Amino acid sequence: MGEQVPKDKSIDNSITLIQEGYLFIKNRVERYGTDLFEARLLGQSVICLSGEEGAKLFYDSERFERAGAAPKRVQKTLFGQNAIQTMDGEEHLHRKVLFMSMMTTSHQKQLSDLVMEEWDRCIGKWEKEDEIILYHEASKLLCKVACDWAGVPLEEREVKERAEDFSAMVDAFGAIGPRHWKGRRARTRTEEWIEGIINDVRSGTEKALKNSPLYAMAFHKDLHGRELNARMAAIELINVLRPIVAISTFITFSALALHKYPKYKEKLALKNGEWLEYFSQEVRRYYPFGPFIGARVKTDFTWKNCNFKKGQLVILDMYGTNHDARLWHQPEAFKPERFKNRAGSLFDFIPQGGGDPEKGHRCPGEGITLEVMKASLYFLVNKVNYEVPEQDLSYSLVRMPSLPESGFIMRSIKGSEQIQ
Repeated sequence: MGEQVPKDKSIDNSITLIQEGYLFIKNRVERYGTDLFEARLLGQSVICLSGEEGAKLFYDSERFERAGAAPKRVQKTLFGQNAIQTMDGEEHLHRKVLFMSMMTTSHQKQLSDLVMEEWDRCIGKWEKEDEIILYHEASKLLCKVACDWAGVPLEEREVKERAEDFSAMVDAFGAIGPRHWKGRRARTRTEEWIEGIINDVRSGTEKALKNSPLYAMAFHKDLHGRELNARMAAIELINVLRPIVAISTFITFSALALHKYPKYKEKLALKNGEWLEYFSQEVRRYYPFGPFIGARVKTDFTWKNCNFKKGQLVILDMYGTNHDARLWHQPEAFKPERFKNRAGSLFDFIPQGGGDPEKGHRCPGEGITLEVMKASLYFLVNKVNYEVPEQDLSYSLVRMPSLPESGFIMRSIKGSEQIQ
């Protein structure tokens, strides 16, 4: 390492990372006054990066690869083993084309319309309830919508269990102990369920529409012209469904922001929808979602006096970059208006990763995330009236992933008389 590159003095930072969560890299960037430093995690030397320049470097496919970067414990809960997130080169791009084909503008609108229809159906049921927990309702709704949109058969009686399993997979990525094992059991159940459906589609006992994600994944061929084995096809289909269910976290944070900053309600009620976009983007920037992401050095190189060694693990600070004072005016303030005339880059706003989604590892479902958030926010502002009772709305920057403690409780729910 060059002498100018700080090296964290701890023997191993693994416990510290768990104790500091989203702020682990940000705390050290501020301490050392630099965007990169070396630390030790799980017994290995790791380079930590933050900021726009660091993100631009991190997404250089000539210098970094994903193979071997995601720990097995994360593959066994969040991604699935040997899934697209662990691939590189032509194989990754070929698989990415498949995912991008499911995330087009028309697919985004289709999902957004389905979400709004389902929210509208909730009103009558909620009016009969004393209270509901928005996070749980959103998870079930998005599970139902995702499966409907993807062509995956799902009985009404199954929705709650399947939604809980998708959520448990996400909840396990930063966990040790019971939360981790719950996520692993959830993944096993979900993979077996979807693998069975893939096999049924291939045998003809289950029909799948040709333009559906279920059909596309069941009959996708790799670079060698071979169909994926049924388990891998299931894993990749889950990687389409699970992130949609995970938008329930952003929806819950949107409701929290709406409660804390009611001055934006009037603007959000406007029909042109521009403020729905600004508000949703600021929710994605301001609140915690993905903390950081890892890659391995592809070949030795030096950058800013730091020697990057082949095979070394490098971690990019997503949360810290989205709260970087050089990139964002008053980063710890919630200001949707900052997105009004924003001309950003592919590397300064990275709530779901950075770079070009068509060529690199940026999440291909960002457009879907935003459209589902906007539809849900419109519903909360214009379609229902509700009370927010006293509850614990705090959220932790240590727990990964984070969520308001109460899940956002709503009471006295009534459909709005003046629907926009």
